[in-house]
Amino acid sequence: MQLVVGRIGRPHGVRGEVTVEVRTDEPGERFAPGTRLATDPASRGPLTVRHARWHKGILLLSLDGVDGREAAEALRDTMLVIDSAEIPPSDDPDEFHDHQLIGLAVVNPEGERLGEVTDVLHHGQDLLVVKRPGRDDAYVPFVKALVPDVDLAAGRLVVSAPPGLFDLDA
Repeated sequence: MQLVVGRIGRPHGVRGEVTVEVRTDEPGERFAPGTRLATDPASRGPLTVRHARWHKGILLLSLDGVDGREAAEALRDTMLVIDSAEIPPSDDPDEFHDHQLIGLAVVNPEGERLGEVTDVLHHGQDLLVVKRPGRDDAYVPFVKALVPDVDLAAGRLVVSAPPGLFDLDA
């Protein structure tokens, strides 16, 4: 599974630098000079980082083969991706990467299947998007009180939902 670590934004200057919307906790590692990055769409890459620097809180990259503003503009909105297998598991048993949660079955404390995690949103609070067959998606705050058990080996997580969240007639 591919994970987005950044999105190329507008060009910076006339020499081919691009701005990057960083989507990783480790930009120093992910965008180090010499790093080769896969892209989405794949036809725009792979790209190799020549130089990285921060300017007013924005990451700027120089990329091999991107030597002018037009070449940089052609990369706008390109997603920079890595393979999820490249991310080591966390030492914290209560910390999970999005790709580990997507695809897990969602069950209630009694073991009744409620749906499947299809996405994880990060809007101030992490939300699990749960697809329910024939119904609208449910959005579950990813907090211990509501999600007391995540069992990656079993491919499921338990949601102790408040009344109304997963009612069958809703």
